[in-house]
Amino acid sequence: MSCCYPETQFNSFIFPPIVRPCSVGIGQKVHGRIIKCGLDSDTVVQTSLLTMLDSDTVIQTSLLTMYGETTSLSNAKKIAQLHASILKLDSLRPSKEVNSLFTQLVKLCILPSSIDIEALPQEIQAIRKSLIVLCGRAEGLLELEFATFLTKIPQPLENLNVFPYYGNYVKLANMEYKILHDNGAVQPKKIAFVGSGPMPLTSLIMANHYFTSAHFDNFDVDEKANDVARRIVSNNAELEKRMKFHTSDIVEVKEKIKEYDCIFLAALVGMNKQDKVKILGHIRKHMKEGGFLLVRSAKGARAFLYPVVEEDDMIGFEVLTIFHPTDDVINSVVLARKPAY
Repeated sequence: MSCCYPETQFNSFIFPPIVRPCSVGIGQKVHGRIIKCGLDSDTVVQTSLLTMLDSDTVIQTSLLTMYGETTSLSNAKKIAQLHASILKLDSLRPSKEVNSLFTQLVKLCILPSSIDIEALPQEIQAIRKSLIVLCGRAEGLLELEFATFLTKIPQPLENLNVFPYYGNYVKLANMEYKILHDNGAVQPKKIAFVGSGPMPLTSLIMANHYFTSAHFDNFDVDEKANDVARRIVSNNAELEKRMKFHTSDIVEVKEKIKEYDCIFLAALVGMNKQDKVKILGHIRKHMKEGGFLLVRSAKGARAFLYPVVEEDDMIGFEVLTIFHPTDDVINSVVLARKPAY
C-alpha cells in the first residue's frame, strides 16, 4: 500500500474496512500508512482504529503503562470499556442508555487521579480524543433537548434547574466569580461568553446573581442553538436588553472583541490543542489591554471529557491563577489578563 500512487485516491472510506478485521500488529502498520496519508485526525478513520484497539490486549498493556498496578487501573479499564459501549450507540441523543453510559463516565473521571495526559500511550490518547468529541456531541444534544423544553413552558428562567447538571453550573459559576473577584475583575461592564450553546447557563447565572448590571454577548457557531437561547431569555424584558446572541466563529470576530472587559472561553471551543492555541492567540490579539480571559480546562482523568489548556498555551497573556476543583465540578479554570504595555 502506498500513498504515492497517483491513480489511487485515499480518503476516509478506504481504510475502515481494512482496519476493522486486522489484528493489532497488522493494524498498527495500517495506522502508520493512515498517518502518512494525513487521515489520522479523521473521525471515521479514528473510530475504526478504536474499534480494533478496544477489542485487543494492547489496551490493557497501555493502561498498565499509564497507571501501573494501582486502584486507578480498574477505573481506566472501565473508561476504555465505556468508550467502546458509547461507540456502539445508534445515537447520542438523550435516552436511558445514553444517560447511563455518560453518567458512569463522568463519575469515573472525577475520581482523584494523578494521570499525566502528555505521557499517555498513543492508543489511550486516541480513546481520549474520541471521548472528548463524543462527550461534546452528547452534551450539545442534551442541552438542546432541555433548552427546547424550557421554551415551551411559561417561565423558563424560573425552571432552569430542570437541567440535570444545573447544580454543577451553579457551583462552577460561583467558583469562577470568586476567582474573578479575587483577581480584580469586580464589576465588568461588558462580558463575552464564547461557546454559549442553546442553554447559556453560565451567562444566565452570572447575569442574575453576580454581574447584575453587566451586558452579556454570547457567541456560538450554531444559529439553531442561539435561536433557542434567545427564546429562553425573551421571557425577561430586563435580561433580554442586556443579553445578546451572535452566530459567529470567534476567529472571525475582530474589532468587537475590544469591547469586552472579560471574556469566557468554553471548554469545548477548540477541540484540539492546535485549534485552542489559535483561538487564544486571536483573542489576545484583538482584546483590550487589561482585559480578563477566563478559560475552562481539565486536569487528570477529567481530561477524558474536556481538552486541557496549559499555562504554556497562554502565549502573550499574564496568567493570574489556575484552579483545579476536586469536587463534582469538572472544569478547571485558567484566568489570564492581556498585559497593558
